[in-house]
Amino acid sequence: MKLLVTGGAGFIGSNFIRYWLKKYPKDRIINLDKLTYAGHLSSTKDFSSNKNYQFVKGDICKSSLVHRIMENVEVVVHFAAESHVDRSIVDPTVFVRANVLGTNFLLEAALKNKVKRFHLVSTDEVFGSLPLDSREKFNEKTIYSPRSVYAASKAAADHLVRAYFVTYGLEVTITNASNNFGPYQDPEKFLPRMITNLIDDVPLPIYGDGLNVRDWLYVEDHCRAIELVLLKGRSGETYVVGGMTADINNLGVAKMLLRIFGKDKKYLKFVRDRAGHDRRYAMDWRKIRMELDWRPKYDFDTWLVKTVEWYKASEWWWRPIKKKAEKLYEKTGQK
Repeated sequence: MKLLVTGGAGFIGSNFIRYWLKKYPKDRIINLDKLTYAGHLSSTKDFSSNKNYQFVKGDICKSSLVHRIMENVEVVVHFAAESHVDRSIVDPTVFVRANVLGTNFLLEAALKNKVKRFHLVSTDEVFGSLPLDSREKFNEKTIYSPRSVYAASKAAADHLVRAYFVTYGLEVTITNASNNFGPYQDPEKFLPRMITNLIDDVPLPIYGDGLNVRDWLYVEDHCRAIELVLLKGRSGETYVVGGMTADINNLGVAKMLLRIFGKDKKYLKFVRDRAGHDRRYAMDWRKIRMELDWRPKYDFDTWLVKTVEWYKASEWWWRPIKKKAEKLYEKTGQK
């Protein structure tokens, strides 16, 4: 099988390629990535010389390029997206261009080239925010209510994918996943920022009161979910993917990290909250469990420790991009 993976130099995309090449060594993968702030060739170093892997630097908004490299591709797995909410506040137009127009160019090319399956990797943020005192969870029937430009642009991409299924008969699937964590995640993001700060003996910046709740999903569990959806999922369907059954807030995660590093609460530093910061995410992933027999394999407590160990052993990867990552927070005032 020949796959096109967009955004394969990013966090989840590179982990997916690594996972797929190991499990399906005879398959061929083209990785199309623009190498923006979140795309790093260093994330592909261990598989870059694989004879069944090809990297193409390019923009998904370049229609001619997208049409050309999609020839003879059977499956498209679309990760490529501007994905950082803080950046969408600073420059919203970039997010609309990449996440909405870029997805449409890919869908057009997939239709023209008779791709057998187009899979969009989406987010739980399209559903909006849940109350802290609620037991409610997001599921496949939750009404969309995005509250950031990032979330709105991803919601638009979801709708485009469904429209191509209904209008043109393109074979599509979508996964709306919760917050991923694991190796090769950019130190701009919450967990790797906290981990690398503690490695450098620097305080942890906590937005607002720190009570915002997230559902955490180990990245390989997400890759396994995408695999099952590609191989066994029903075309036209959406699958919600989450990693936890109990709530944990950002302050609780920060305290877990302090215990792992043997540091005290003086390392907690409360900073200005993000504009429109969603209060709570929680995922009801019964559909993918019942239909595809998927469930999280990696628990948060154990694999948070293993993720810390990976960052401690991988300064070669994150050290060159850490300084650049912190410049964003100088702009937003959350330093």
